[in-house]
Amino acid sequence: MTKVRDLVVIALVAAAALWILIRYNYGAFPSLPWPAGVFLYLLAAIEFVTGFLVRARVAGRDIGRARGQLHPIAAARVMVLGKASAILGAIATGGWAGILVFLMTNGVLDAARADRPAAVVGAIGGVLLTAAALWLEHCCRAPDDPDGERDGSDPAPA
Repeated sequence: MTKVRDLVVIALVAAAALWILIRYNYGAFPSLPWPAGVFLYLLAAIEFVTGFLVRARVAGRDIGRARGQLHPIAAARVMVLGKASAILGAIATGGWAGILVFLMTNGVLDAARADRPAAVVGAIGGVLLTAAALWLEHCCRAPDDPDGERDGSDPAPA
């Protein structure tokens, strides 16, 4: 399970890196279109819905190799997708936040004011992607053993 602490560190590093990059090179960048961060919303929506689908299968113990069941390898792949997306979301959140901090502190340039909506859209998209990815990871967890303790025997075959 991805730790929120690690994601915060990743976001802070990305924010610092993008702030430095844009601070010294803002004039070399084209203006930011507001739909630039919309792709993050799409990814977040897909992962959020996938989380509900996986959660229903896990809760119903509908995991196995039979037709119509969620294959264990597919569940593992979805878990890895969630982890990778959480890291991507943290990088996007930090990067867009670093850009936004620069744009908010630079009120002199009209271009900086015009780029603010794109940075806000991107930063919110990064937060939503991170949250959806953490949800997806949470949904992939195996349910707790109802007995509380294991007797040491092998579990029933799937």
